[in-house]
Order: sequence, then C-alpha cells, then structure tokens
Amino acid sequence: MNATANAINESVPELAIKTSKLNLWYGTFQALFDVDLNIRNGMITSLIGPSGCGKSTFLRSVNRINERLGYVRIEGNIDVMDKNIYDPDVELVQVRKQIGMVFQRPNPLPISIRDNILFGHRIHASKGKSSKTDEDEIVESALQQVLLWDMVKDRLNQKATELSLEEQQKLCIARLLPVKPSVLLMDEPCSALDPKGTAAVEELIWELRGQYTILIVTHNMAQARRASEECIFMLMGKVVEHQLTEDLFVTPNQKETADYIEGRYG
Repeated sequence: MNATANAINESVPELAIKTSKLNLWYGTFQALFDVDLNIRNGMITSLIGPSGCGKSTFLRSVNRINERLGYVRIEGNIDVMDKNIYDPDVELVQVRKQIGMVFQRPNPLPISIRDNILFGHRIHASKGKSSKTDEDEIVESALQQVLLWDMVKDRLNQKATELSLEEQQKLCIARLLPVKPSVLLMDEPCSALDPKGTAAVEELIWELRGQYTILIVTHNMAQARRASEECIFMLMGKVVEHQLTEDLFVTPNQKETADYIEGRYG
C-alpha cells in the first residue's frame, strides 16, 4: 500500500461514535448508566429494547438535543469522528451540521420542496450566495440520493407538507445531506408509515449505507433484522449486548436479550 493510501485510511476513523462512561439524569431520575459503545463508521446500527430503556435518550445525547432541557445532567464522553462533542471548544452548530437527526414523524418545513432541501445549506454555506445552477445541482443530488427525484422533479415548488408521509420522511433525510453530515440518527423513522412506506424508507437506508454512519432506534424487531448490520440491545438504561445483527438475533449472549427477542417482555 502506498503512502497516499495510508494517509487516506488514517484520516477516516474506524469508529464514528464512541461513548465512555456515559451517564444521564432527568432531574433526579437516572436514564443512562455507564454506557460504553463503539459504533463503526459507515455502518447501519440499530438500537432495540423496551419502551423507556434509554434508546431515544442515547440518540438525542449524540447530537446534544437533550441539553436543551434545563434539568438534564450528563457525565462521560461522546466522541464523534474522534472528537468529544461536549468539549468546551465545540460549537453546537457544528455538531448539528455533522450529526443529522430524523424523527418519528416527518417534520418538513411549510415551504417548497426545493427550499426544504436548501434550508440547511443556506445556513451553513460559506460567505457569498450559491448560484442558481449550484443550488439546482444540490437539490437534484439530494433528492436522487433519497430516491425521490423522479417523483418530485416536476413539482419542486410545491409545498413539502402536501407530500405523502413516505415522501415527507425521505425529504427530511434529503434535507440533511447538502451539509454533508458524517452521522445520521433516526428515531423510529418508520413508525408513522404504512408497510409500503416502511419498505421504501428501509430501502433508502440501505442505499445510504457506507456513505453515512446510520444509527436507528426501532421498536420493530423485524425491521432491526432487515435494516441494520449491527444491533445494540438496551434495558433499563444499560447496554446489555452489542453484536452483528444476525448473531444477536440467532445466538444472543445474554439471557435478557433472548427473552426480549422471544417476546417474554417489552
């Protein structure tokens, strides 16, 4: 391997997200306990576990949404692409640029499809406005990536809120892409969709694999099996098990994992 290839490999961290002794409290209630996780770069990792086990709390800690609540206290480290996002020199706007978030229900802005795609780009763009040609390319590229271009290319000025729920969720993912995030966090992105829409979003997640590190919270066990390469099982704020998805579902190491997968609780 030549020196250039070595330099390229060294510049891309193996782990996209690494947490160390992560603890979180809502007031006096502790929601996360000593969470140590290594989430590999470029892979799709699912988070499963019963309601209230800390999945969404963990996800929201990774892009610092939780800190908006004045009664939240966090201890420990969260490194994203080898940088602790809670370091004093880290700007929140840069965290949100690097780590995109998709929520349970689509939340497109009540403006045109085109302006939704360009919204983040215009906020984060360097000084000077982009040309219309540049913006046209950005819009087409983002919509192509989420498999939406052919459906909406002739109605880019239509209000985004008039799209179907499936199309809205794809648009919300597309809206993140022009700012070039490293990580995409998805909090039950298919919970509001019908089976056809769910299949379409799962197909999209696989299309994005490798280009982004994707961390997806799901209550749908079948979806975790279909749509992730590694899987984390959480229970009562603690990580019980983290394995390749196939191994976790076929030969779990922990009894609690087997009990959950077999439907004995949760």
